[in-house]
Amino acid sequence: MKIAILSDIHGNIFALESVLSAVKKRGVDTLVIAGDFVGYYFWPKEVFSLLEGWNLVAIRGNHDQMIGKSIKDKEYLLEQCKKYGSGLSVAIEQLDKERLIWLTNLPGSLEYKTEDGSILICHGSPWIDDEYVYPDADDESLVRYEKLDVKWVIQGHTHYSMHKEIGSVTLINPGSVGQPRNKKPGAHWALLDTSLNKIDFFCEQYDIKKVVEESKRRHPEIPYLANILEKT
Repeated sequence: MKIAILSDIHGNIFALESVLSAVKKRGVDTLVIAGDFVGYYFWPKEVFSLLEGWNLVAIRGNHDQMIGKSIKDKEYLLEQCKKYGSGLSVAIEQLDKERLIWLTNLPGSLEYKTEDGSILICHGSPWIDDEYVYPDADDESLVRYEKLDVKWVIQGHTHYSMHKEIGSVTLINPGSVGQPRNKKPGAHWALLDTSLNKIDFFCEQYDIKKVVEESKRRHPEIPYLANILEKT
């Protein structure tokens, strides 16, 4: 079975378009999404429209979880928008009630069974949704993965691609579709062939300038939103 692994789309429709085009060319129709559909950027409605018709296996990320709290607490929403930009408020404005309910009620993690073994999908780590597990994590912090009764663990959150063999467990982070932080501009994703236990990483190119210009127009006070996309 071949599975496209995506994470941290963050409302970046142009990045997602490039990834899904590449996924289609490889004849894959199952997407595992390790959270953070929304936040930071400004096209959440278009993101969900583009994902219609795909076989989705998805969990929520920390920004997806923020949506639920932001709907109930306007002061909290203002705080998050000052920090991250208006991505959350745009999502609340653009997405209909049904989509918002779906997004905020996604599980924090789930186990997806294939004929070749089970996949544990989470956002930060199997233990903490908001934990950052970077590629340079030491062996001592990774040894806990050996105790998991699954073949693969897929997680996101760091916006860094990662592939580690820890005992019988394969740990995969596809990197970020919408906002990579590894100084490799583009839209990052991964392809898992479960029958071969083979993982390939990809970085698709797209017109980053469109997102950069819109970020600068909306949020000149948060230069990070634009600068991180061009960072090399």
